[in-house]
Amino acid sequence: MADRYLSFAGTAPGRFLTHRLGLPQPAELRRDALDGGLLHLTAGRTDLDLAPVLGRTGLGPDDDGRPAAVVLDATGVRDVDALTEVHAALHPVVRSVAVSGRVVVLGAPLDPDDHHQAAVQQALEGFTRSLGKEIGRGRTVNLVRLADAAAAESTLRFLLSPASAYVSGQVIEVGPATDPPAAVPDDPEHPLAGRTALVTGAARGIGAAVAGTLAGQGARVVVLDVPQAEREARGLAERLGGTSLALDITAADAGERIAAAVPGGLDVLIHNAGVTRDRRLVNMPAEHWSSVLDVNLASVLRTTDALLAAGAVNRGGRIVATASIAGLAGNAGQTNYGASKAGIVGMVRSLAPRALREHGVTVNAVAPGFIETKMTAAVPLFIREAGRRMNSLAQGGLPADVAETTAWLAHPASGSVNGQVVRVCGQSLLGA
Repeated sequence: MADRYLSFAGTAPGRFLTHRLGLPQPAELRRDALDGGLLHLTAGRTDLDLAPVLGRTGLGPDDDGRPAAVVLDATGVRDVDALTEVHAALHPVVRSVAVSGRVVVLGAPLDPDDHHQAAVQQALEGFTRSLGKEIGRGRTVNLVRLADAAAAESTLRFLLSPASAYVSGQVIEVGPATDPPAAVPDDPEHPLAGRTALVTGAARGIGAAVAGTLAGQGARVVVLDVPQAEREARGLAERLGGTSLALDITAADAGERIAAAVPGGLDVLIHNAGVTRDRRLVNMPAEHWSSVLDVNLASVLRTTDALLAAGAVNRGGRIVATASIAGLAGNAGQTNYGASKAGIVGMVRSLAPRALREHGVTVNAVAPGFIETKMTAAVPLFIREAGRRMNSLAQGGLPADVAETTAWLAHPASGSVNGQVVRVCGQSLLGA
């Protein structure tokens, strides 16, 4: 369903009226190309060699004082006095960042042996989240904690691109470079070429967008959905040049059947299948509780365990599960759904280090907020409008936003991104 308020607010009368009434003034997000160059700033003394990495983002240097993106290297900030350099660097330029532009602050891992450094590096999180809420005009602000510039290349390329249009106010931790280092794809436009990806719940909605994005990046996609959606799944798979698999993901042998369907193993496993059965707890039948927990959480745990145990996820593989801001912040009428999605977060945080150590596989999650789908189009008007406006970008996201974030986590060069839960919510005010 079209966002008519967004369209109206973009007109001259709309801008005037929304300003006079103090209403949200969303800017249409740029999802094709960013308009302008890159401005690289520093605060504190830094040892990072960012020039080679930033040179491969596709953004040239800012030449006209209207940067499309600003990167502030604050990894060298170690005391409160150095925090003044953060203000000094960004204060003069924030207003000049282009509409739908990017601000990325780089921080260092917190030093457990230096509480002053840990304090000011944690301060960067509060700074970044606050700036994201006030910068406006469709701009995003994110914090990346890193120790190695090369290890963060895929993350910086994502955050400095149109693909991250609906990702803001996030703190992403990038670990050390993988050993051996991740191979650079031969074709940057098709980094998943030669890789096999399976997406559950892929016949429609966000799952279909994820499957399409992965296929567009070169992956051979297996479109998995319940037997009732077999026709849709098969049609999508044919359009993408992949295959379909009709399977109830809650089946006890789902993992074994997936492994049998991909004899060469999986390189990318996307857990997207999910259901809602919304009611307040006092009115919720037991079957509504159990069905949501079974589909959204238990099936993810069972199939992941089975596929890892069978060696069906290849070394260098990626597992990306779908959480939700309802699992992070809670939502009235969704105790079952919130529990299931919070469970995904717990799984990711616990499994990620072990899966990387034992299987060479990363485990991450995306947590969508209000995304424009057929499901949200059916939500009552006032609730739908509240969902759209209650974020720093004052609009709903698109399935493509979740798909692009998933594709970044699935990228062969994203091996240093592990155990992360990334909200795709426009910096929703829920749980912020």
